[in-house]
Amino acid sequence: MIGNPRQDVAIVAIGRNEAERLKSCLRSAVSRARMVVYVDSGSSDGSPQFARSMSCHVVELDPARPFTAARARNEGFSCVLEHDPQIPFVQFLDGDCDLTEGWLEEASSALREHEDVGVVCGRLRERHPDATIYNKLYSLEWHQGAGEVRATGGNFMVRREVFQATGGFRADVIAAEDNEFCVRVRLLGFRILQLNAEMAGHDVAMTRFGQWWVRSRRTGHAYAQVAGLHGGSQERYFVSDCRKIWLWGFWLPLLALLLAFPSRGISLLPLALAYALQFVRIYRTGTKRGWPARDASLYSFFTVLFKFPALCGLLEYHWRRWRGQGFAIIEYKGVHNQ
Repeated sequence: MIGNPRQDVAIVAIGRNEAERLKSCLRSAVSRARMVVYVDSGSSDGSPQFARSMSCHVVELDPARPFTAARARNEGFSCVLEHDPQIPFVQFLDGDCDLTEGWLEEASSALREHEDVGVVCGRLRERHPDATIYNKLYSLEWHQGAGEVRATGGNFMVRREVFQATGGFRADVIAAEDNEFCVRVRLLGFRILQLNAEMAGHDVAMTRFGQWWVRSRRTGHAYAQVAGLHGGSQERYFVSDCRKIWLWGFWLPLLALLLAFPSRGISLLPLALAYALQFVRIYRTGTKRGWPARDASLYSFFTVLFKFPALCGLLEYHWRRWRGQGFAIIEYKGVHNQ
Protein backbone atom coordinates (compact mmCIF):
# COMPACT_ATOMS: atom_id res chain seq x y z
CA MET A 1 0.00 0.00 0.00
CA ILE A 2 1.50 3.34 -1.07
CA GLY A 3 0.96 6.19 1.38
CA ASN A 4 0.02 9.68 0.33
CA PRO A 5 2.20 12.10 2.33
CA ARG A 6 0.26 15.12 1.13
CA GLN A 7 -2.70 13.72 3.06
CA ASP A 8 -1.03 11.71 5.81
CA VAL A 9 2.24 13.40 6.86
CA ALA A 10 3.26 16.59 8.62
CA ILE A 11 6.94 17.58 8.75
CA VAL A 12 8.60 19.21 11.75
CA ALA A 13 11.97 20.73 10.85
CA ILE A 14 14.22 22.25 13.50
CA GLY A 15 17.25 24.49 13.18
CA ARG A 16 19.55 27.15 14.53
CA ASN A 17 21.61 29.30 12.15
CA GLU A 18 21.66 26.63 9.45
CA ALA A 19 21.66 29.26 6.67
CA GLU A 20 21.76 27.66 3.19
CA ARG A 21 21.35 24.17 4.64
CA LEU A 22 17.96 25.16 6.04
CA LYS A 23 16.87 26.58 2.70
CA SER A 24 17.67 23.27 1.04
CA CYS A 25 15.88 21.44 3.86
CA LEU A 26 12.64 23.39 3.60
CA ARG A 27 12.62 23.38 -0.20
CA SER A 28 12.78 19.59 -0.08
CA ALA A 29 9.85 19.47 2.34
CA VAL A 30 7.19 22.04 1.51
CA SER A 31 5.83 20.44 -1.66
CA ARG A 32 5.76 16.90 -0.32
CA ALA A 33 3.76 16.96 2.92
CA ARG A 34 0.40 18.13 4.20
CA MET A 35 2.01 20.65 6.54
CA VAL A 36 5.53 21.86 7.37
CA VAL A 37 6.39 23.38 10.73
CA TYR A 38 9.76 25.03 11.25
CA VAL A 39 11.00 25.48 14.82
CA ASP A 40 13.81 27.96 15.34
CA SER A 41 16.16 28.06 18.33
CA GLY A 42 17.32 31.67 18.40
CA SER A 43 18.79 32.00 14.91
CA SER A 44 20.37 35.28 13.86
CA ASP A 45 20.60 34.46 10.13
CA GLY A 46 17.00 35.17 9.13
CA SER A 47 15.90 31.53 9.20
CA PRO A 48 12.39 32.24 10.57
CA GLN A 49 11.77 34.86 7.90
CA PHE A 50 12.83 32.46 5.15
CA ALA A 51 10.60 29.72 6.54
CA ARG A 52 7.62 32.07 6.51
CA SER A 53 8.38 32.99 2.90
CA MET A 54 8.07 29.26 2.13
CA SER A 55 4.58 29.20 3.72
CA CYS A 56 5.76 27.12 6.68
CA HIS A 57 4.25 27.43 10.13
CA VAL A 58 7.01 28.94 12.26
CA VAL A 59 7.62 28.47 15.98
CA GLU A 60 10.33 30.64 17.55
CA LEU A 61 11.42 29.21 20.88
CA ASP A 62 11.39 31.46 23.92
CA PRO A 63 15.07 32.11 24.82
CA ALA A 64 14.13 32.32 28.52
CA ARG A 65 14.30 28.51 28.59
CA PRO A 66 17.30 26.44 27.45
CA PHE A 67 17.35 25.45 23.79
CA THR A 68 17.46 21.72 23.05
CA ALA A 69 16.57 19.70 19.97
CA ALA A 70 14.13 17.75 22.14
CA ARG A 71 12.27 20.87 23.18
CA ALA A 72 12.19 22.13 19.59
CA ARG A 73 10.69 18.89 18.26
CA ASN A 74 8.10 18.81 21.05
CA GLU A 75 6.94 22.35 20.34
CA GLY A 76 6.86 21.62 16.61
CA PHE A 77 4.68 18.57 17.25
CA SER A 78 2.36 20.68 19.42
CA CYS A 79 2.03 23.16 16.56
CA VAL A 80 1.09 20.31 14.21
CA LEU A 81 -1.65 19.13 16.57
CA GLU A 82 -2.94 22.67 17.00
CA HIS A 83 -3.59 22.89 13.26
CA ASP A 84 -4.35 19.25 12.46
CA PRO A 85 -4.98 17.08 15.55
CA GLN A 86 -5.78 13.92 13.53
CA ILE A 87 -2.67 13.84 11.31
CA PRO A 88 -1.58 10.16 11.14
CA PHE A 89 2.20 10.56 10.83
CA VAL A 90 4.87 13.14 11.64
CA GLN A 91 8.30 13.27 10.02
CA PHE A 92 11.03 14.95 12.06
CA LEU A 93 13.80 16.58 10.06
CA ASP A 94 16.95 18.41 11.15
CA GLY A 95 17.70 21.69 9.44
CA ASP A 96 20.98 20.39 8.00
CA CYS A 97 19.17 17.60 6.12
CA ASP A 98 17.04 17.53 2.99
CA LEU A 99 14.45 14.85 2.27
CA THR A 100 15.05 12.33 -0.48
CA GLU A 101 12.29 12.10 -3.05
CA GLY A 102 10.04 9.13 -2.37
CA TRP A 103 11.01 8.73 1.29
CA LEU A 104 7.72 9.98 2.74
CA GLU A 105 5.81 7.49 0.58
CA GLU A 106 8.09 4.61 1.66
CA ALA A 107 7.91 5.50 5.35
CA SER A 108 4.17 6.10 5.58
CA SER A 109 3.50 2.89 3.65
CA ALA A 110 5.69 0.91 6.08
CA LEU A 111 3.77 2.30 9.04
CA ARG A 112 0.46 1.41 7.44
CA GLU A 113 1.61 -2.13 6.66
CA HIS A 114 3.13 -2.87 10.09
CA GLU A 115 0.80 -1.91 12.92
CA ASP A 116 3.37 -2.90 15.56
CA VAL A 117 5.96 -0.45 14.17
CA GLY A 118 5.89 2.93 15.86
CA VAL A 119 8.90 4.61 14.23
CA VAL A 120 10.62 4.21 10.86
CA CYS A 121 13.89 5.66 9.63
CA GLY A 122 16.11 5.29 6.56
CA ARG A 123 19.66 5.84 5.42
CA LEU A 124 21.34 9.21 5.70
CA ARG A 125 23.65 10.24 2.86
CA GLU A 126 26.43 12.68 3.67
CA ARG A 127 26.28 15.27 0.88
CA HIS A 128 30.00 16.05 0.78
CA PRO A 129 31.77 12.98 2.17
CA ASP A 130 35.16 13.87 0.68
CA ALA A 131 35.17 17.55 1.65
CA THR A 132 36.96 16.92 4.97
CA ILE A 133 38.13 13.93 6.98
CA TYR A 134 35.35 14.69 9.45
CA ASN A 135 32.68 14.55 6.75
CA LYS A 136 34.12 11.22 5.66
CA LEU A 137 34.12 9.99 9.26
CA TYR A 138 30.42 10.69 9.75
CA SER A 139 29.48 9.37 6.31
CA LEU A 140 30.90 6.04 7.49
CA GLU A 141 28.88 6.26 10.71
CA TRP A 142 25.60 6.66 8.80
CA HIS A 143 25.94 3.13 7.37
CA GLN A 144 23.41 0.87 9.07
CA GLY A 145 21.71 -2.24 7.76
CA ALA A 146 17.98 -2.49 7.23
CA GLY A 147 15.76 -4.21 9.77
CA GLU A 148 14.61 -3.75 13.34
CA VAL A 149 16.85 -1.42 15.39
CA ARG A 150 16.99 -0.24 19.00
CA ALA A 151 17.05 3.45 18.16
CA THR A 152 17.21 5.98 15.37
CA GLY A 153 18.72 9.42 14.98
CA GLY A 154 16.73 12.64 15.09
CA ASN A 155 15.35 12.19 11.57
CA PHE A 156 12.47 9.71 11.52
CA MET A 157 8.74 9.26 10.95
CA VAL A 158 6.51 8.41 13.91
CA ARG A 159 2.84 7.62 14.42
CA ARG A 160 1.05 10.56 16.01
CA GLU A 161 -0.57 8.40 18.68
CA VAL A 162 2.76 6.76 19.59
CA PHE A 163 4.43 10.13 20.05
CA GLN A 164 1.53 11.26 22.21
CA ALA A 165 1.60 8.06 24.28
CA THR A 166 5.29 8.50 25.12
CA GLY A 167 4.82 12.15 26.07
CA GLY A 168 7.32 13.14 23.39
CA PHE A 169 10.98 13.89 23.94
CA ARG A 170 12.42 14.72 27.32
CA ALA A 171 13.23 18.41 26.88
CA ASP A 172 16.04 18.29 29.46
CA VAL A 173 18.05 15.68 27.52
CA ILE A 174 20.57 17.77 25.57
CA ALA A 175 21.80 15.03 23.19
CA ALA A 176 20.84 11.44 22.33
CA GLU A 177 17.28 12.56 23.04
CA ASP A 178 16.32 10.34 20.10
CA ASN A 179 17.82 7.27 21.80
CA GLU A 180 16.03 8.09 25.03
CA PHE A 181 12.75 8.57 23.17
CA CYS A 182 13.17 5.24 21.36
CA VAL A 183 13.66 3.41 24.66
CA ARG A 184 10.20 4.54 25.72
CA VAL A 185 8.69 3.70 22.31
CA ARG A 186 9.90 0.11 22.69
CA LEU A 187 8.68 -0.05 26.29
CA LEU A 188 5.20 0.64 24.89
CA GLY A 189 5.57 -2.51 22.78
CA PHE A 190 6.27 -0.86 19.41
CA ARG A 191 9.11 -1.76 17.09
CA ILE A 192 11.53 0.64 15.37
CA LEU A 193 12.30 -0.18 11.77
CA GLN A 194 15.20 0.90 9.57
CA LEU A 195 14.07 0.75 5.94
CA ASN A 196 16.29 -0.13 3.01
CA ALA A 197 15.76 3.31 1.51
CA GLU A 198 17.51 6.65 1.56
CA MET A 199 15.74 9.09 3.87
CA ALA A 200 17.72 12.31 3.55
CA GLY A 201 20.92 13.99 2.56
CA HIS A 202 22.94 15.40 5.46
CA ASP A 203 25.61 18.08 5.72
CA VAL A 204 27.67 17.77 8.89
CA ALA A 205 29.67 20.85 7.77
CA MET A 206 32.63 19.96 9.96
CA THR A 207 36.00 21.39 9.01
CA ARG A 208 38.00 21.63 12.25
CA PHE A 209 39.30 19.25 14.88
CA GLY A 210 37.80 21.44 17.62
CA GLN A 211 34.31 20.82 16.21
CA TRP A 212 34.85 17.08 16.25
CA TRP A 213 36.13 17.25 19.85
CA VAL A 214 33.09 19.22 21.07
CA ARG A 215 30.67 16.94 19.23
CA SER A 216 32.35 13.92 20.82
CA ARG A 217 32.22 15.58 24.24
CA ARG A 218 28.50 16.10 23.70
CA THR A 219 28.13 12.40 22.86
CA GLY A 220 29.87 11.43 26.11
CA HIS A 221 27.52 13.73 28.04
CA ALA A 222 24.58 12.11 26.23
CA TYR A 223 25.71 8.59 27.09
CA ALA A 224 25.97 9.53 30.76
CA GLN A 225 22.62 11.32 30.90
CA VAL A 226 20.64 8.59 29.11
CA ALA A 227 22.39 5.88 31.15
CA GLY A 228 21.34 7.82 34.24
CA LEU A 229 17.73 7.63 33.06
CA HIS A 230 17.60 4.09 31.66
CA GLY A 231 20.77 2.34 32.85
CA GLY A 232 18.76 0.54 35.50
CA SER A 233 16.40 -1.01 32.96
CA GLN A 234 16.75 -4.57 31.73
CA GLU A 235 18.78 -3.60 28.66
CA ARG A 236 21.16 -1.34 30.66
CA TYR A 237 21.02 1.37 28.01
CA PHE A 238 24.42 3.08 27.35
CA VAL A 239 25.90 1.54 30.51
CA SER A 240 28.42 -0.49 28.52
CA ASP A 241 29.35 2.58 26.44
CA CYS A 242 30.03 4.60 29.59
CA ARG A 243 32.14 1.81 31.09
CA LYS A 244 34.28 1.65 27.95
CA ILE A 245 34.86 5.40 28.08
CA TRP A 246 35.90 5.22 31.75
CA LEU A 247 38.20 2.27 31.03
CA TRP A 248 39.97 3.56 27.92
CA GLY A 249 39.79 7.28 28.63
CA PHE A 250 40.54 7.31 32.37
CA TRP A 251 41.43 4.14 34.28
CA LEU A 252 44.01 2.59 31.93
CA PRO A 253 45.88 5.89 31.31
CA LEU A 254 45.77 6.69 35.03
CA LEU A 255 47.17 3.30 35.99
CA ALA A 256 49.96 3.57 33.42
CA LEU A 257 50.91 7.06 34.62
CA LEU A 258 50.93 6.00 38.28
CA LEU A 259 53.28 3.15 37.43
CA ALA A 260 55.42 5.18 35.03
CA PHE A 261 57.92 6.43 37.62
CA PRO A 262 58.51 3.17 39.52
CA SER A 263 58.65 1.24 36.24
CA ARG A 264 60.88 3.85 34.55
CA GLY A 265 58.27 4.38 31.86
CA ILE A 266 57.83 0.72 30.99
CA SER A 267 54.17 0.84 32.11
CA LEU A 268 53.43 3.13 29.15
CA LEU A 269 54.33 0.39 26.66
CA PRO A 270 51.41 -1.96 27.52
CA LEU A 271 49.09 1.06 27.36
CA ALA A 272 50.30 1.95 23.86
CA LEU A 273 49.98 -1.70 22.82
CA ALA A 274 46.41 -1.86 24.14
CA TYR A 275 45.41 1.18 22.08
CA ALA A 276 47.16 -0.30 19.03
CA LEU A 277 45.23 -3.54 19.40
CA GLN A 278 41.99 -1.56 19.67
CA PHE A 279 42.89 0.23 16.45
CA VAL A 280 43.55 -3.07 14.67
CA ARG A 281 40.29 -4.61 15.91
CA ILE A 282 38.20 -1.67 14.69
CA TYR A 283 40.17 -1.50 11.43
CA ARG A 284 39.37 -5.15 10.69
CA THR A 285 35.69 -4.51 11.34
CA GLY A 286 35.79 -1.67 8.81
CA THR A 287 37.48 -3.76 6.12
CA LYS A 288 34.93 -6.53 6.65
CA ARG A 289 32.28 -3.95 5.82
CA GLY A 290 34.04 -3.36 2.51
CA TRP A 291 35.61 -0.01 3.41
CA PRO A 292 38.88 0.98 1.71
CA ALA A 293 41.98 0.76 3.93
CA ARG A 294 42.18 4.56 4.20
CA ASP A 295 38.57 4.85 5.40
CA ALA A 296 38.96 1.98 7.85
CA SER A 297 42.13 3.56 9.25
CA LEU A 298 40.47 6.95 9.63
CA TYR A 299 37.46 5.48 11.42
CA SER A 300 39.65 3.35 13.69
CA PHE A 301 41.89 6.25 14.71
CA PHE A 302 39.02 8.56 15.63
CA THR A 303 37.07 5.80 17.38
CA VAL A 304 40.04 5.16 19.67
CA LEU A 305 40.62 8.89 20.20
CA PHE A 306 36.90 9.45 20.87
CA LYS A 307 37.21 8.05 24.41
CA PHE A 308 39.04 11.18 25.61
CA PRO A 309 36.58 13.93 24.60
CA ALA A 310 33.75 11.58 25.57
CA LEU A 311 35.30 11.28 29.03
CA CYS A 312 35.19 15.07 29.32
CA GLY A 313 31.46 14.89 28.54
CA LEU A 314 30.91 12.20 31.16
CA LEU A 315 32.74 14.24 33.78
CA GLU A 316 30.80 17.36 32.82
CA TYR A 317 27.49 15.53 33.25
CA HIS A 318 28.39 14.13 36.67
CA TRP A 319 29.81 17.46 37.84
CA ARG A 320 26.67 19.35 36.86
CA ARG A 321 24.42 16.69 38.33
CA TRP A 322 26.37 16.69 41.63
CA ARG A 323 26.05 20.48 41.83
CA GLY A 324 22.37 20.38 40.93
CA GLN A 325 22.88 22.45 37.78
CA GLY A 326 20.77 22.24 34.66
CA PHE A 327 22.13 20.82 31.42
CA ALA A 328 22.82 23.30 28.61
CA ILE A 329 23.05 22.44 24.93
CA ILE A 330 26.59 21.74 23.67
CA GLU A 331 27.05 23.24 20.18
CA TYR A 332 29.91 22.32 17.88
CA LYS A 333 29.22 24.05 14.57
CA GLY A 334 30.43 27.44 15.76
CA VAL A 335 33.59 26.10 17.41
CA HIS A 336 36.94 27.53 16.23
CA ASN A 337 40.28 25.99 16.96
CA GLN A 338 42.59 28.03 19.11
